[in-house]
Amino acid sequence: MKAYEASSTIAAKPHAIWTVLTDGANYPSWDSGVERVEGRIAPGETIKVYVKVNPGRAFPVKVIEFVPGQRMVWSGGMPLGLFKGVRTYALTAQGNGTTKFLMREEYTGPMLPMIWRSIPDLGPSFTQFANGLKQRAEAGR
Repeated sequence: MKAYEASSTIAAKPHAIWTVLTDGANYPSWDSGVERVEGRIAPGETIKVYVKVNPGRAFPVKVIEFVPGQRMVWSGGMPLGLFKGVRTYALTAQGNGTTKFLMREEYTGPMLPMIWRSIPDLGPSFTQFANGLKQRAEAGR
């Protein structure tokens, strides 16, 4: 297994952050690494994410877990589990008006060693996502 993760402490309540996280159409306005998100971020839905590190390529993912204000999980990859990526978004209220945000993506499958070599370093884009989410949620938009 290989993974990337990023986190931030956001001066907003989980519900406000959740509203930003589930509004895929507006991702490009606060995350400069995303070209666009097609589809509705909702339980059981499949969405397509287009990112700037891989221009023009869609990454289809299914929303497999959806607990409003707390946790959301996206899953995508190759058939038969040859390669799989699972991204988890978690929000934890801190009790002082702030929320801990954590995003983690884990990669597994027998093709992982070969595919991993072609995956760019996603650390900076994960940090960019966490910081962009923080700025947008704290701005109240």
